[in-house]
Amino acid sequence: MKKHLCLLAALASGAASAQAPMQTTLYGNFDEYIGYIHSSSGASITGLNDGAILRSRLGVRGSEELGDGYQMKFTLEQGFAADSGTMADSSRIFDRQAWVGVVAPYGEFRIGRQNTEIFMAGGAIDYTDRTTFGSLFNTFGIPSRYDNDLYYKSPRVQGTQLTLHYALPENTNKTDNGPVLQAMLDWQGEKWRAGYVGLSAEPDRKTATVPDRVVYHNVYLNYQYSKGKLFLVLGRSNNTTSSANGYNTAAILNNVSNPNNYFTGTDINAGRYYNMVQVSADYRISQQLRVGALYGVLHDTSGGGASARGANAGAYYDMSKRTTLYSFVSMLHNDSKAGFRFSGSAGPSANLAGADVNGKKLTGLQTGVLHRF
Repeated sequence: MKKHLCLLAALASGAASAQAPMQTTLYGNFDEYIGYIHSSSGASITGLNDGAILRSRLGVRGSEELGDGYQMKFTLEQGFAADSGTMADSSRIFDRQAWVGVVAPYGEFRIGRQNTEIFMAGGAIDYTDRTTFGSLFNTFGIPSRYDNDLYYKSPRVQGTQLTLHYALPENTNKTDNGPVLQAMLDWQGEKWRAGYVGLSAEPDRKTATVPDRVVYHNVYLNYQYSKGKLFLVLGRSNNTTSSANGYNTAAILNNVSNPNNYFTGTDINAGRYYNMVQVSADYRISQQLRVGALYGVLHDTSGGGASARGANAGAYYDMSKRTTLYSFVSMLHNDSKAGFRFSGSAGPSANLAGADVNGKKLTGLQTGVLHRF
């Protein structure tokens, strides 16, 4: 009996050791900065804000090797404001990401609440990762993430990779809209990177009086040279409308998902399209210090006088692999009918609005620290 028990124990021990363990990681970051914004109206504001580069967050991710080239993965992530300790979205436990997926030899599949490809392509947009005050693409507003999202990413073949999203509308008898569709085609070479990212969503057909779909397209091109990188990005979108904060401070299709991934189709601003262009470059002075600058234009193609232009210069200093100090100076010039205002990875809690934004010139300063763990 003892021999049989020992044999069973040995077999069980061998089976347990042969099975790949689940790898689970707790991760996150803190990103806080002193921000100063001045308007040509004469108004100004100074505050301690969260998220110039990366919104402060806490997350857990895991993976399990299944064998034969298969792997299970998941991510759960919640954003919070480090300056106050409040949750980014108190109605959700995991407001940023909540998905499970399978990696296979022929691609990766995910289901759940996920970041958009436009959001994830930030590193190809400009030297700031398109998140600071001065990035015009960030000022316009980036569709960030959507619920009920089906995802597929192909293997990279000859430097090229395709990613597709289909966010289910989950219609009720009160709504009648289609999915939020996304596509990204990315090519990377030794020194060059180029690609396209697009998003499209249709309005609720039961309520729509403005038939335009909300779209967001951009095409990017990067060149890596010896000491830095050059960036060029072109975009087109109609996903901007007014709020009490300014003429262009809200999204028609919510950036972080409306219920059922829909919009009513009653906003006349959906018929106003913007062409966007931005150029950027950075330069690594040393292993620790990197500097950069950018200039961009948001052009109102309707001729309604709602264009804007802006510029930014900044620096990053890596104190360690996990801790970075940064500082930026930014300028934003709104035309008479434009009301764009500065934003970071998270909208600054200390910001200007209304008459201090609409048609005004804004100057912004940011100095802060980003720590990853």
